[in-house]
Formats: sequence, structure tokens, C-alpha cells
Amino acid sequence: MNLPAPHIFETQSKIAPNRLTATQALEALQDGRLSATDLVNACLQRIGERDGDVRAWLHLNPHALQRASDLDALPKEQRGKLHGLPIGIKDVFETKDMPTTYNSPNFHGHQPGQDAAVVDLLRTEGAIILGKTDTTEFAAAGRNAATGNPHDTGFSSGGSSAGSAASVADFHVPLSIGTQTGGSTIRPASFCGVYAFKPTFGMVSREGFKIYANSLDTVGWYGRSVADLALLAEVFGLTESIRPAPAGATLRIGMSLGPYGDCLQQESLDTLNVAADRMRKAGHEVVTVTFPADFAALDHHHRTILHREGAAAFRNLARRLGSELHDDFHHRVENRDGRSLTELRDAYDAAAEARRHFDAIAAELDAILVPSAPGFAPESRHPGDPVFNAMWTLLGVPCVNVPVFMPDKPLPIGVTLTGSRFSDPALLAAAKLVAPWIDCSPNHHT
Repeated sequence: MNLPAPHIFETQSKIAPNRLTATQALEALQDGRLSATDLVNACLQRIGERDGDVRAWLHLNPHALQRASDLDALPKEQRGKLHGLPIGIKDVFETKDMPTTYNSPNFHGHQPGQDAAVVDLLRTEGAIILGKTDTTEFAAAGRNAATGNPHDTGFSSGGSSAGSAASVADFHVPLSIGTQTGGSTIRPASFCGVYAFKPTFGMVSREGFKIYANSLDTVGWYGRSVADLALLAEVFGLTESIRPAPAGATLRIGMSLGPYGDCLQQESLDTLNVAADRMRKAGHEVVTVTFPADFAALDHHHRTILHREGAAAFRNLARRLGSELHDDFHHRVENRDGRSLTELRDAYDAAAEARRHFDAIAAELDAILVPSAPGFAPESRHPGDPVFNAMWTLLGVPCVNVPVFMPDKPLPIGVTLTGSRFSDPALLAAAKLVAPWIDCSPNHHT
């Protein structure tokens, strides 16, 4: 079904509350121009109008308006860093007041007793958990999310964080939380045309969400600007950096197709070149980066770790549920691909060595520009190929998706800026400098 494409770029004076960026909304909430109640009402109205088609949500919080009213009555000195902001939560995170189903028929109505650490922190800082967003089953395999692409619901919004990306892209919420084990944060952002951040591995607590691969799973998030991403980064404690933020207005950016350039569709290649050209015209230096030849094996190593650790993650469910559990999970548990422990050991060792090599390359640059996805979102609900994301997840490096809107393209597409591990604030600062030039849209939100 073709629906009117969302238009992010409007003058702020004309923007409905639900269309504000998180940082714009927070400023309006803080100075009294906007109430949390009005913001939540606007979000719920948008969901009511659109979610029958987009299907981003599995459950909405029936107490969201009461929470907003309580926050509106709170004295300013008691308000948190996210006061009054509605946020969507991928339905693999435990929530004490809403079901956590993992989009699995075996967990329909499942009600945890407490919040995941991320959810707890968001609530403590004054956020309003508006609901639970759709996901690939267990954020892993099995059944796909029902979520359609907000720009054209005949196309995918990606996986596994489909609902989280679409909820921000379609103006249901200004912020949402997802996860990434392969490409589950960055790829949906590319398909839906929103900003997204996957931080350095291990820097945000995973306590209270369903683990798929212990060495890979990472909390990620979506917003409508780099400033929105940085807002949540600060809340999650990502305030230290192994390298300083860019000292000047001119950056040195590396550019690479990575080891899988042959998998790129023309639209993604065109978008990457357009982004590089726009940065050069803005005065930034863009240089070609070549990775070591053995990086070509990183996707294989990622999948070896994914499947062998996935076997441990789903063994109990496979044993308890039997044929009621989707066969994809039995595939992991039974190691049907025949990946040996020697392969697993070698994958861990290769990843460790590649991390050192990549960090050394990235240390000479402010950021590295790489593809976010092979091309446009595929038709139907197929989540898409994570080949342009999985290696960065394996390396544990931070990644920012920057949407690229071009008038001659039918769907949005994104590019990724990445950098060395533990450089998250510096990478976000670099992204903020180049984002207006990459996307080049009127009234761009940075």
C-alpha cells in the first residue's frame, strides 16, 4: 500500500508536537511551551491514524497519559534529563507494567516482574514509555515483524528493530530503543530514513533483555537528529571518549566500500558517493581507506559466533517447547551448519586481531564512511541482509546511521559513520558536523 511519505523537514513553528525532534521537544517542555500531556496526546493521535497500516507497535502503555500528567505537575528542580519525552521500547526488553512477548507466540501476555536496566534508567530520567515496538522473534530469527516501511508499507522497515525505527520515522515517538546483533539497529534506520546509533559494545547495560549472542548483542537507539542520539548517549553514560572530539570545523573522513563492495546495489553505491561529494564540497577531506585482506572473513566469523552462541541462548526453549518453537531456533541449537569449536575459537581470535587493526586505521581519521545497507528496503517483510553491518558489530565499534534524502529516489537510504572503539562522543560530534551536508535537506535537524 502506498501512503504519503513522512516529511521531517518543516519549519519548527509549524511542526506538530509529535514531529519535533527529541531535543526540540525537550526544550519546549523545559520552558513551558509544551506539556508532556499534549506531547503524548499528539503521539497517540498519530499512532491512531497510522499504525493500522504501519504496525510499529505490539502494545501501548495504557498509563502513558497519567504518567504525562504526573510529570507535568512535577517541580522543575525535580525533573530528569528526559522529562516528558515519549519513548518506544523494542519488545525484547522487560517492562514491569507491560507485556514482553519477544514477538513470539510462546510468550503471548508474558509479564516480567521488573524493568530492564535501560528501561529503568529512562523512567528515572523522566521518560514516558509509550509502548512496546514490533521485532523479529526474539530479535533473532523465526517470524518477522509485521511493521511496514512508513514511506511505502509495501516495503520492509528492516529487522530486527523494525517497529522502533518505523515509530520514529513515522512521527509516533521522537526516540525509540532497539538492539543490534548483526545489523538490527543501523539497517532499519537506513530503510526508514532516520538517525540511529549503535554504541561501543558493552557500554550500555543489557540486563533485562533477551540475549541472542553474548559477544555481539548491543543496545541501540533511534532519533530524528544527531543531537537526539547524543541526548540518549549522555543518559546512558557515554560521556568519556578514548579520543577527543574534532578540534575544528574541517574533518578528515575515510571512505570505504568495505570487503563486500560487490554486494552493493547501485542506489547504495550512488548514495555513498553523493555523501562523500557533499562532504568534500563542505570543505571536509575525504580519503579512501583500504582494510586488510583478512577482513573479508569477518562476516563468516560473525555468523559462526552468532550461531554457536545462539545455540546456548535458545537451548532451554528448544528443550522445553519442542516443535512449538520456530525451527530457526532448533537450527541454532542443533548446529545444523556444522560449525566446529575450532571455527568458533578462530572466529574469536580473528575478531580480536581485527579490532586492533581497525582501531589503528580509525585513529588517523575523524570518522569512516561506509554503507548502511546493500540498497533500498526490500519488498514484503524480509528484514534485509546485514552484511554491511555485521562486521562492525563483531568489531564492537560505534556506528551512526545518517539518512540521505534525494528527490529522485523512491525510498530513503542511509550511510554509516564509524570509528574506533570507545570513541562514541567524538564520533557523534563528527556526525553532527557532517550530517547537514550529507543529507542536504532544507531545515535539517542536527
